[in-house]
Amino acid sequence: MSQGKASAIPPDRLAAYDALIAQIAGLERKGAAMAYTSLNGHMFSYMNGDGVLALRLPAEDRETFMQGFGAPLHQAYGVVQKEHVTVPVDLLDDAGTLKPYFRASYRFIETLKPKPTKRGG
Repeated sequence: MSQGKASAIPPDRLAAYDALIAQIAGLERKGAAMAYTSLNGHMFSYMNGDGVLALRLPAEDRETFMQGFGAPLHQAYGVVQKEHVTVPVDLLDDAGTLKPYFRASYRFIETLKPKPTKRGG
């Protein structure tokens, strides 16, 4: 987990997010004001300061999630994020139901080419 300044995210929501993250060996939460997970330079989940969780899902899982839970595409800073869904708050506490979608998000990111690292010159 990230060290440094304290998070403004509600502690109960952050704890639920951490429990979800812990289900994938070796995965760690990053960030403080905005907690997130990433792999090979690609962010695949994040929680904003209000404790709202967004998941990046492949098209088929995204449609299933949206229809099954009445979830919208996620919006951040007035922009619709076409690959991200907003996780309903009540679903965040249901790790058993949310776990397959979190894993699908992780597997989706595993298929993407790693982003090049930025090196100072």
